[in-house]
Amino acid sequence: MTDATQPPLLPQQAAPQQPAYATPPHQPGYPNAPQPWPAPEQQKPQRNILGLVGLGIAAVGFIFACIPGALIVGWVLLPIGFLLGLISVFFKGRAKWPGLTAIIVAVVGTIVGIIVFFSVVAAAFNDSFARTDTEISTGDDTSIVEEGSAEEPAEEPAAEVGTRENPAPLGSTIEGGEWTVVINSVTLGAHDQILAENSFNEAPDAGTEYILVNYTATYTGTDSEGQIPASVGVEYVTADGVTVNALDKIVVAPGAIDSLSTLYSGASATGNVAIQVPTPADGVIAVRPGVIADKVFVAIR
Repeated sequence: MTDATQPPLLPQQAAPQQPAYATPPHQPGYPNAPQPWPAPEQQKPQRNILGLVGLGIAAVGFIFACIPGALIVGWVLLPIGFLLGLISVFFKGRAKWPGLTAIIVAVVGTIVGIIVFFSVVAAAFNDSFARTDTEISTGDDTSIVEEGSAEEPAEEPAAEVGTRENPAPLGSTIEGGEWTVVINSVTLGAHDQILAENSFNEAPDAGTEYILVNYTATYTGTDSEGQIPASVGVEYVTADGVTVNALDKIVVAPGAIDSLSTLYSGASATGNVAIQVPTPADGVIAVRPGVIADKVFVAIR
């Protein structure tokens, strides 16, 4: 018989379930625990041969771009170095720094080359078009400036010969860089001769007169193509400092100088130029022996 007071037997409780994994990771005593995957090794970029070549060419071009006499070599090498550096940058798995450096060196070298080029051009332009010194020979050995003696106080030095204040005498030889000019004579009141020369010549305006300036222009330059005497300037400057030239009133001068025929080294042309000037004619002749030469002033008497 069963004891009615005895509680009924409870069903046997099941043991707790274990996790799905049998070997928890990172637990001691479990040799088969899973290990983390190793990170992949990063490969170093390979040498960029094309970039190194471009860098070398750009560097050599930069050096030549700094030398005025070798600019053309730099201008040839710099674009080549730039292109090689630019192409090498797009190579996969290759070092980028040689190509980038080649590009920078090529650009900077080009800028330097442009600066050097314009410096050379400016220097050449200055040498070619700089004003030339003018020498005056009066045909005697008299010194221009005399020094005072020890017994007498020194006087103010006279103005240099060839200035408006102290014009060179007629017949003086005026030498420029490529031309030598001599004012042979100045004829005042030459309206009768000018009117007789050509029927189209007009009488001088009221308060003026014509003068004839006879001069000789000799070409002393070395241009194989020669030069024309029109490069020489002959003008009249009034006592008030006003410049008058033959173009202010154009007339045909008797024995006019041929200023348009080419002269070669050693050749010369002689003739007259007619200028209408205010009366009385008390000015000076301004002579420029060449386009860029200094002016020299010559007396009219």
